[in-house]
Amino acid sequence: METVKRPRRVAVIGVGILGASVGWNLSRRGVQVVFIDAGRPGEGVTDWSFSWVNASNKTALKSYFDLNVAGMAAHRELARAIGPDSWWYPSGHLRWADDRAAETKLLETASLLTSWDYRVEVLTGAEVRRLEPALQLPDRVPVAFCADEAWVHGRHLVERLVGQAVAAGAEHRFGTAVRGIGTDADRRIRTVALSDGSVLDVDAVVNAAGPSASEVARFVARDLPMRREPGVVTRIGCTRVPVRRAMHAPHIEIRPHGDAEVVLHSREVDGLIDALIDTEADPPELAQRLHEAACHVVPELRDARIAQTRVVQRPIPADGFPSVGEVPSVPGYYEAVSHSGITLGPVIGRLLASEILSGTRDAMLADFRPERFPSGNGWPSPPR
Repeated sequence: METVKRPRRVAVIGVGILGASVGWNLSRRGVQVVFIDAGRPGEGVTDWSFSWVNASNKTALKSYFDLNVAGMAAHRELARAIGPDSWWYPSGHLRWADDRAAETKLLETASLLTSWDYRVEVLTGAEVRRLEPALQLPDRVPVAFCADEAWVHGRHLVERLVGQAVAAGAEHRFGTAVRGIGTDADRRIRTVALSDGSVLDVDAVVNAAGPSASEVARFVARDLPMRREPGVVTRIGCTRVPVRRAMHAPHIEIRPHGDAEVVLHSREVDGLIDALIDTEADPPELAQRLHEAACHVVPELRDARIAQTRVVQRPIPADGFPSVGEVPSVPGYYEAVSHSGITLGPVIGRLLASEILSGTRDAMLADFRPERFPSGNGWPSPPR
């Protein structure tokens, strides 16, 4: 039996939640990690996400649902390991609808989740107002309450993971972009070239570059097809944060963000991005639409002010599912690319670090291996 050679030095390209989680797991197991990011850790998509830890919205494929359930459990384990303060908010999640078709789908999903042993309770609007007194919703509307779900302050979590990894010996090259990845005659990873002119000798690289993952993949002649799916998130400032947990109300998603802000997002408003803006600067009309929609649900937010708004590209592989693991044709090149990075970061970090160190491919990732994107045409074979 061939013995897997343990890598001595691993470059993690992209230090959002996925890259930070992989690097933290490797570092604590004695691997020399080099974090590389063109910006600052956790300040990209991770910081501009709705940051909802859940599996209730991941029911299209049972294996994907199971992976997200494992992600939720990994967050709880991580909170015990590093402390929950400033990043972990396990306050549950609420969802309700305002039309018959959407309400029917909500109840069907709640039934399916129950059959999969997922904790969900269907409350009435009147019952929910005891949990969230600031909400305006009909007394009899059914509301799905998932008590085990949470929201995360992604940037704070990334800072904590990177800080602990650096304390354990990890290096970092922030504000530095990757300009090339070198391989030997057998296509094994050997070097990473950076924009400052330096070249790092490494045994492996982890592509956790989020929306830029396809560009990094091209350095090893790898075609990683990604969707173009922009999203807009607005933070509004409040003298008092009137909600306690994340929620999907009709036409708007709302959650607290610390003691003085609320985060807003809407798929409907995302659909207007291309028509209304052509840059990633603050888009005021989109922010105003989000604020108006939130005020219908939480009237107290009418006095809030729009603080910051960002449009970011979501890191979504072409079929909508994660790409995680080693690419067989390029030994030592690994991918950690997923839209649900906030939920999946801790579990993918643990599973991928184990694969890098042992060569063992965990069955939980079987449907999400990179090789489902065949070289040449770049389109995926569907997960099983």
